[in-house]
Amino acid sequence: QVQLVESGGGLVQAGGSLRLSCATSGRTFSRYAVGWFRQAPGKEREFVAAVSASGRSTAYANSVQGRFVISRDNAKNTVYLQMNSLKPEDTAVYYCNADSVTNIATMKARTYDYWGQGTQVTVSS
Repeated sequence: QVQLVESGGGLVQAGGSLRLSCATSGRTFSRYAVGWFRQAPGKEREFVAAVSASGRSTAYANSVQGRFVISRDNAKNTVYLQMNSLKPEDTAVYYCNADSVTNIATMKARTYDYWGQGTQVTVSS
């Protein structure tokens, strides 16, 4: 199991930007796809974006397509989520998770037993 640590959250006005980071010290990080998920108060956790192990493939939820960009730097064992044109409805705790799947689209529906502490993103109107 790859343990990941999320960071980079904060308070931002609507229309602003934030960049989240998902880091690990594990040496096998480059073998795993990584996904970002979020959970708003009173709602279920939902898929946001995913990137393949190589970084060549990405997938996004419809709600963030065109505004968020996921990328990774395997040399730094880090995955990023650049969030632009933020909206109040993006307010949530954001989590990342690693997966051995080769088809990253399947991460939209998968469940995971372990989650880190996440990072809070709050978008004010």
